[in-house]
Amino acid sequence: MLLLNIEYVPGKEIEALGLVKGTVVQSKNFGKDFMAGMKTLVGGEITGYTEMLIEARQIATKRMVDEAETLGADAVINVRYGSASVMQGAAEVIAYGTAVRYK
Repeated sequence: MLLLNIEYVPGKEIEALGLVKGTVVQSKNFGKDFMAGMKTLVGGEITGYTEMLIEARQIATKRMVDEAETLGADAVINVRYGSASVMQGAAEVIAYGTAVRYK
């Protein structure tokens, strides 16, 4: 599945099939959450949360692609990501775009 964050597929005529999205709410375990809290005292990257968000983006992207495949899409264009904190130590990540088929 071709994923693009532009509004067209270069060299292809396309037909829009509709909006597709994937979402996940991901959290860290207590031990890593505690260590992340300690890291805020000294500063720097909180790698546990970075890893959590990378994994969440991968899951959300896969779910978006799965939805596009059920529509018979060849690509998803204008792909975007969003995230929000839903509670302490948990974040929602959404991937969305327009599923298209080549003409």
